[in-house]
Amino acid sequence: MTLPAARHLERGDAGAARDRPGPATLGSVPAALPDGEPVPADGSLPASAAGAFGAGGFGVYVHVPFCRTRCGYCDFNTYTATELGGGASQAAYPALVAREIALARTVLPAGRARVSTVFFGGGTPTLLPPRELGGIIARIGDAFGLAEDAEVTVEANPETVDAAILGQLRSEGVTRVSFGMQSAVPHVLSTLDRAHEPGRPQQCVRWAREAGFRHVSLDLIYGTPGESDDDWRRSLDAALAAGPDHISAYALIVEEGTRLAARVRRGEIGPPDEDVLADRYLIADEALAKAGFTWYEISNWALGEAARCAHNMLYWTGGDWWGFGPGAHSHAGGTRWWNVRHPAAYAARLAAGRSPAQAREVLTAAERRMEEIMLRTRLAEGAPLSVLTAGALVHAERSVASALLDRSCFAAGKLVLTRRGRLLADAVIRDLT
Repeated sequence: MTLPAARHLERGDAGAARDRPGPATLGSVPAALPDGEPVPADGSLPASAAGAFGAGGFGVYVHVPFCRTRCGYCDFNTYTATELGGGASQAAYPALVAREIALARTVLPAGRARVSTVFFGGGTPTLLPPRELGGIIARIGDAFGLAEDAEVTVEANPETVDAAILGQLRSEGVTRVSFGMQSAVPHVLSTLDRAHEPGRPQQCVRWAREAGFRHVSLDLIYGTPGESDDDWRRSLDAALAAGPDHISAYALIVEEGTRLAARVRRGEIGPPDEDVLADRYLIADEALAKAGFTWYEISNWALGEAARCAHNMLYWTGGDWWGFGPGAHSHAGGTRWWNVRHPAAYAARLAAGRSPAQAREVLTAAERRMEEIMLRTRLAEGAPLSVLTAGALVHAERSVASALLDRSCFAAGKLVLTRRGRLLADAVIRDLT
């Protein structure tokens, strides 16, 4: 059974893991980067990309590649102090991002599109002081213009913020905050190597509300070895009781090269069970629906349309974005590129006056069609039936007959997953592409 593990097509790295659509909100940039063609030293775009830029909206992702400690399941492009080495300290990092913003201003067509969303992911963005994050927001606005109703999200580990910091973030222009809760159960947090105490995320939600945040999200993980159904229900109940208007829930993936993978390999703990993960997803969907949340993407639920993450919706609907920071992915008008992975290499390129981009790819029409199917089919609104080839349409009809795609939506020209279809989303989408 293929499960809804939406981990890499958020936070500005769509295309980094094509077989697993949909960071976790736990991180943003995967550790491994794909191959591609060289990028000009000045970062200039192909004429086709520049001409099409901004047609589907424009967002900004800022990768903050620092963590105090590394969680055992994490394979993202983040660094603790001992892992970082020389060349790119936290203190110097905002100035490096400012250099890339200046570069982007020369590359993107002037005045074509204002920034509608900004997302700070990581890593742990809240290791940077609020005034530094606010300075980056201001530079983005100066370079491209911020829409009046721009969504500005900051991911936060609960142990790195308090009431004062959240108040400062709000005053710096942050409009939305997303806390990495993962679980409310101590032994589950311990297995995941999470640093915060149970109850801290709920306190953070209260502080965020007091600071004036209208939109607050909590991220959960299910399927941790040793977690029971009751443990998962306890986490869901705790998350709902905290009062967020958005909840993300992701199936745990055991990534190669992580401490968790090593523990599984040694037999210390068992791997996540696919059928158990499916049951946990159904438990979550039922509990969240009962509490008034509606799913709008396989792993994301919100209290109404205004509570959806507009930044991620921009990815899922084929918009453009610039990803700032080491390893960050960007997309403009059908061209995708990604920065060098290590902060020291990122700093060196910018110091030399060069684009930090490592490589890029210009998507063909067939590739763009495939990605539209991959991403839009994960949404509650679905993908248009018109994007399918004749061969894929046959598979779609079979999925309708198998109750994996909604029959009435199919008749109306849309590919919309049923609840059962969501459990088998990757397999369904694979047949459609």
